[in-house]
Amino acid sequence: MIYLDHAAATPVADKVLTAMKPYFAAEFFNPSSPYLPAKKVAAEYETTKGAIAHAIGAKASDIVITAGATEANNLAFTAAEGGILYLETEHDSVRRVAESLGGESIKVLPSGLVDLKDLREKITDETEMISISLANNELGTIQPLAEVAEIIRETKLDRMKRGIKKQLLLHSDASQALNLLDINVARLGVDLLTLNAAKVYGPKGVGALYVSHDARLHPLVAGGGQEKGLRSGTENVPGVIGFAVAIDEAKKHLKSNRAKYKEMRQILLSELADYELINRKHALDNFVVLCYDGLDAERLVFLLEAKEVYVATGAACAASKGVRSHVLSAIGLPESKIAGSLRLSLGELNDVDQIHTAARIINEVIKSEKDRIDG
Repeated sequence: MIYLDHAAATPVADKVLTAMKPYFAAEFFNPSSPYLPAKKVAAEYETTKGAIAHAIGAKASDIVITAGATEANNLAFTAAEGGILYLETEHDSVRRVAESLGGESIKVLPSGLVDLKDLREKITDETEMISISLANNELGTIQPLAEVAEIIRETKLDRMKRGIKKQLLLHSDASQALNLLDINVARLGVDLLTLNAAKVYGPKGVGALYVSHDARLHPLVAGGGQEKGLRSGTENVPGVIGFAVAIDEAKKHLKSNRAKYKEMRQILLSELADYELINRKHALDNFVVLCYDGLDAERLVFLLEAKEVYVATGAACAASKGVRSHVLSAIGLPESKIAGSLRLSLGELNDVDQIHTAARIINEVIKSEKDRIDG
């Protein structure tokens, strides 16, 4: 198997699984229970939350644990009643909730980067929240959040001078970035930040939301009042333990991982033939988005699967429904190019030998398809 879809899912790392195992059986206690073994688990849970927070320059009290990035994104939007701006290339878990609250989209440039001019023009005195992902889930485009935060700072100062007290928060979904970027909430200037264990070799179904003191959230789930009343339900202790180890491993190997993926990406691009590279600049080192104009990418996915090479046509949740990529539409690709685009995302299951093999197999499949069409 050659797995080139790490943006969709990553395997749980051995160290992560080892750290989680005791909390499924021996240390199974409910952290809310009053007796000593449960209190010990509760203390370990809080310490672990602190480790997750520390990895992004925050405190344990700033973190709300969720059942994944989708829930974290939805929870983030409870901080605003309206006046929402969101990048048009956002993941559906951002787009749909923003649209349901009457949100307006911000344009992107052909590079996939936020159009800062359009952002400035769309901010009004009624704007309460702006949501822009740190790295796009289909293109890997890294957004200039510090520049966005500066625009927000300037807007706040202007409002203050005019006596306008309405909040203006910056939310970012950093799900794809945690494994490849050194994330610090202060440097980014965010008020709300979404994290996802499943994209960083941690367990699925575990996410987190960083919440600054300026943001006031409202719970989506009522119940026992866990997570400061913002996310009721018995704590997922093994999941959080695993998340912390996964983040720690990512931070330790950040530079080496980037170098490794960059090398493999360069090899792949040098050996592939007859493609157009869509994400040329400003992208995560493990993202490769290719266009084979005139071919059907969905058919290519199945043909490659038959040869045990696994790639994607875009976001997994959209591809499973046969929906065309709104991200590729937003950057101005015509329908024929969208239909022929593949997303390859490199990761820990890959090595250089695999990349050579993958390039050869992809080239063979592309040639075979072109020959079939030319007839």
